[in-house]
Amino acid sequence: MQNLNINSILKKSNYHRPLLFNSVLWSLAFIILLFIFSKGQIPITADYTYTLGFLLVIAVPVCINFYVLIPRFLRQERYIVYLLLFTTILISSAFIKSFLFGNLLDFIFPNYFFVSYLSKSDIFLTYSIFLITTTLFKLTEDWFYFNKNQNQVLKIQNQHIQTQLSALRAQINPHFLFNSLNVIYAMALEKKENITKAIVELSDVLRYVIYDSDTERVTLKEELKLIQNYIAFQKYRGHSENTVALNTDIENDNFKIYPMLLLPLLENAYKYGFSGSDTSEKIEIQLTQKQSNFKFKIQNSSQDIDHNLDDNYSGVGLENLKNNLNLVYPDKHKFNIEDTKDRFTVVIEIEDEQ
Repeated sequence: MQNLNINSILKKSNYHRPLLFNSVLWSLAFIILLFIFSKGQIPITADYTYTLGFLLVIAVPVCINFYVLIPRFLRQERYIVYLLLFTTILISSAFIKSFLFGNLLDFIFPNYFFVSYLSKSDIFLTYSIFLITTTLFKLTEDWFYFNKNQNQVLKIQNQHIQTQLSALRAQINPHFLFNSLNVIYAMALEKKENITKAIVELSDVLRYVIYDSDTERVTLKEELKLIQNYIAFQKYRGHSENTVALNTDIENDNFKIYPMLLLPLLENAYKYGFSGSDTSEKIEIQLTQKQSNFKFKIQNSSQDIDHNLDDNYSGVGLENLKNNLNLVYPDKHKFNIEDTKDRFTVVIEIEDEQ
């Protein structure tokens, strides 16, 4: 399975809309300032001209703040530097506005008479309010962008996790199915009496895997029943002479776990634990559940071979099973493997409050 490149996906769906943001911001600012400069009266041409000129002049420090100071200093958590530069730009731009803007308007529009809309002290106050307000608008827009980006990341990660976990819902080895059908076929040819029972046990296993396990959690009772049916059917495949010891100590059989966590380990034990010649070989299973703790321990004879789960086994090896546990039970489980000369042991422990 290939890893998803989340950053590349997000680049293709950039939620920043600078044109829309600036259009809304400056249109709103124009309306508010025009109302202020016209003192609530019906605006005249001079009011429109002065307001537009005021916005063009104040847009310079605002854009410097938006696209230089905020990304380079505020977002980098260099707060003191940002405040110093912000204050410097505020004071300098307000100073330039108070001394040059009126003369500039008179030069550009000699046929208009512009009254003193703002005193010098009002200019500094207006600039302070305007720059602080636009900064808050910008930070709000950035927050929405960041929040939507985060939601997109979580959505993609969840899809990725669900894809990975889908292997846990299809963990019947194809070889098991083919061999099981061959066993039933052989039993039918020999007209054995227990063929009906074998078919029922196999169908129970398949029904659970295909239908019943298609959910987030199953009860321990259901998962245990799957294991018991699997063990029972294995007897028809020539494992009747070998011993499978299943010991359980369950406080609450409605305790819920993720489906199909245990079957891969059981099939792995059958595959590598029985050589076919030694009838004394055993598989030992201990399943315990107390309060919020669940423990599954399985041991089989070591045949001096690689015990990794078959890579064809829906792509799930022991390492991948460990990774899936990390997805399902992050920081809530232990997964240990002990491989000695005589025994191969796997232990899963889950601590899950329900």
